[in-house]
Amino acid sequence: MINNLIAGTIGIAMVVVFLGFMIVWVPAPPLVIIIVAVMSMLIYDFVQTLRHGENYSRR
Repeated sequence: MINNLIAGTIGIAMVVVFLGFMIVWVPAPPLVIIIVAVMSMLIYDFVQTLRHGENYSRR
Protein backbone atom coordinates (compact mmCIF):
# COMPACT_ATOMS: atom_id res chain seq x y z
CA MET A 1 0.00 0.00 0.00
CA ILE A 2 2.82 2.42 0.75
CA ASN A 3 4.17 1.87 -2.77
CA ASN A 4 0.82 2.88 -4.25
CA LEU A 5 0.71 5.94 -2.00
CA ILE A 6 4.19 7.18 -2.94
CA ALA A 7 3.95 6.42 -6.66
CA GLY A 8 0.42 7.82 -6.87
CA THR A 9 1.35 11.02 -5.09
CA ILE A 10 4.34 11.58 -7.37
CA GLY A 11 2.23 10.82 -10.45
CA ILE A 12 -0.58 13.12 -9.38
CA ALA A 13 1.91 15.92 -8.67
CA MET A 14 3.42 15.52 -12.15
CA VAL A 15 -0.01 15.59 -13.81
CA VAL A 16 -1.00 18.69 -11.81
CA VAL A 17 2.16 20.50 -12.94
CA PHE A 18 1.58 19.51 -16.58
CA LEU A 19 -2.08 20.51 -16.56
CA GLY A 20 -1.22 23.71 -14.68
CA PHE A 21 1.07 24.73 -17.54
CA MET A 22 -1.74 23.97 -19.99
CA ILE A 23 -4.15 26.21 -18.09
CA VAL A 24 -1.60 29.04 -18.01
CA TRP A 25 -0.78 28.82 -21.73
CA VAL A 26 -4.34 28.15 -22.98
CA PRO A 27 -6.82 29.73 -20.55
CA ALA A 28 -9.94 28.63 -22.43
CA PRO A 29 -12.99 27.96 -20.21
CA PRO A 30 -13.85 24.60 -21.82
CA LEU A 31 -10.29 23.40 -21.26
CA VAL A 32 -10.44 24.44 -17.61
CA ILE A 33 -13.69 22.48 -17.16
CA ILE A 34 -12.16 19.39 -18.77
CA ILE A 35 -9.01 19.64 -16.64
CA VAL A 36 -11.02 20.01 -13.43
CA ALA A 37 -13.15 16.99 -14.37
CA VAL A 38 -10.10 14.87 -15.21
CA MET A 39 -8.33 15.82 -11.98
CA SER A 40 -11.38 15.01 -9.86
CA MET A 41 -11.71 11.59 -11.54
CA LEU A 42 -7.99 10.99 -11.03
CA ILE A 43 -8.11 11.80 -7.33
CA TYR A 44 -11.31 9.78 -6.83
CA ASP A 45 -9.73 6.73 -8.46
CA PHE A 46 -6.53 7.19 -6.43
CA VAL A 47 -8.46 7.27 -3.15
CA GLN A 48 -10.54 4.24 -4.14
CA THR A 49 -7.41 2.31 -5.09
CA LEU A 50 -5.78 3.12 -1.78
CA ARG A 51 -8.92 2.20 0.12
CA HIS A 52 -9.90 -1.02 -1.67
CA GLY A 53 -6.88 -2.18 -3.67
CA GLU A 54 -6.41 -2.69 -7.39
CA ASN A 55 -9.41 -4.98 -7.90
CA TYR A 56 -11.71 -3.13 -5.43
CA SER A 57 -12.00 -6.12 -3.10
CA ARG A 58 -12.63 -5.39 0.56
CA ARG A 59 -9.66 -5.84 2.86
